[in-house]
Amino acid sequence: MSAVAANDTATAKEHATAIAEHFRSYNEEFGRITRRAALNFLAEDWQTAQTDAVTRIELYDLRVTRCVGALAGELRERRTDVPLWSDIKRAYEMLVARRPDSDFYRTFFNSVSRELFGTVGVNPEVEFCATNVGRASGAVPLRVYRVGGSLPAAVREIIGDSSITPLVIAFTNSANGVLVDAVMLSRADVGSLFGYARSYFHVDLPVVSAAITLLRSFMPRKPIDELYTVLGRAKQGKTERYFALQRHMSTSIDSFVHAPGERGLVMIVFTLPSHDLVFKVIRDHFGAPKTCTRADVMERYQFVFRHDRAGRLVDAQEFKRLRLPLARFMPALADELLRDASLSCRIEGDDLIVEHCYIERLRPLNLFLREAEPAAAEAAIVDYGNALRDLALSNVFPGDLLLKNFGVTSHRRVIFYDYDELCLVTDCVFRDLPTPTCEEEETSAEPWFHCGPRDVFPEQWLPFLAIPSALRDVFLKHHADLLTAAWWRSQPPHSADANHYVLPTARAAPAA
Repeated sequence: MSAVAANDTATAKEHATAIAEHFRSYNEEFGRITRRAALNFLAEDWQTAQTDAVTRIELYDLRVTRCVGALAGELRERRTDVPLWSDIKRAYEMLVARRPDSDFYRTFFNSVSRELFGTVGVNPEVEFCATNVGRASGAVPLRVYRVGGSLPAAVREIIGDSSITPLVIAFTNSANGVLVDAVMLSRADVGSLFGYARSYFHVDLPVVSAAITLLRSFMPRKPIDELYTVLGRAKQGKTERYFALQRHMSTSIDSFVHAPGERGLVMIVFTLPSHDLVFKVIRDHFGAPKTCTRADVMERYQFVFRHDRAGRLVDAQEFKRLRLPLARFMPALADELLRDASLSCRIEGDDLIVEHCYIERLRPLNLFLREAEPAAAEAAIVDYGNALRDLALSNVFPGDLLLKNFGVTSHRRVIFYDYDELCLVTDCVFRDLPTPTCEEEETSAEPWFHCGPRDVFPEQWLPFLAIPSALRDVFLKHHADLLTAAWWRSQPPHSADANHYVLPTARAAPAA
């Protein structure tokens, strides 16, 4: 018998049912918004499509907040009663165990309990600490081969049809009607499509975990958290990423170190050498020439979270109240975090608490260019220019175009990940450099002409981009027009009712 009285146990069941009902309501609304995507596409209603995309992203937190408010009102002083919540958790597990995508229900429960308790790290008494790691709770399509009267014939049929080939068809819709833009059969192309640099798909799936199992059958190296995320289940993606990290830490012994690459003025970036995740913590104060604030940086990450990422912006997942063992940090890194990011980091017992950070997967472009074979490096610098074009088409200007602010995915696609100077193309004024009228103007170390806060001069970029000399001519051969104000001014006007979608097949860098 639980330490909680019998009548409280019954109440625990009622609360468990209420939490499950809140998730079911959220899930139904998620499905309704998702199903509208096809109608918006056919109607060319891009404004509603964009609005729906943002609404669906924000829906989870809104429903968690609604559930937390309801429970806090009902439980009052017992809203953080651990024995009661342990009973609620047990009742909840029995209630949802056999439901399709039951991990989604558990993640929602964790979101609610963490909000109520303000949990730092993980509290196994009041939250679930494992998932099914992608095992399907629904049917996966199967093909049955009947032997019949001829075993050799059945074997030949199996051998001839035993591999899974992905098939992705990209459609466009315009005044000319719905057209097929491309057909993708390459696993590399499909893997890039199901990646962390694209906006979430609007796909109506009765059982998401079954689809995950199928997708992993031909993308076995694709992390399960990325698949959940790109299918629109960002919270489940975060859950899977966190538990995968915990499993890795329990079987590894290496220490967190500064991530390879140049140190940033805005973020302290660290990683485990044996793992592929990169952690980014905002510094308390930024050195010159940075003028943005901590709040500005967080706002820009939120903008990217909601914006069309066009396959060129990293979906940096925001994590709060991480508990990591202090002994796993190199002393110099721990000292820097506690000194320069004290708003986010502190010591609690034997642990380093990270109150706020972003987690990504990336390899800086400047490091990739130093280490890659010549052909791969040339392909990457060409795709760097393609990334600028795709971002411009989605109304994004990186602000800081240095190679160290771009990364290369496992599929050799160049992406942008440093958002502290990111802005809209439509917020910039792209100007040609004025021609000097005298020797004093020509030799002046400072601008001799008026320069507004939104003025951008593309002609000045090349010396500052840090493109290796061996690759500069390659870049200019393909992208010299990017260094002119005329190209940026010629971009199509961006408006809520315009569709400037960057197709998934557009200008992908070839894999080496």
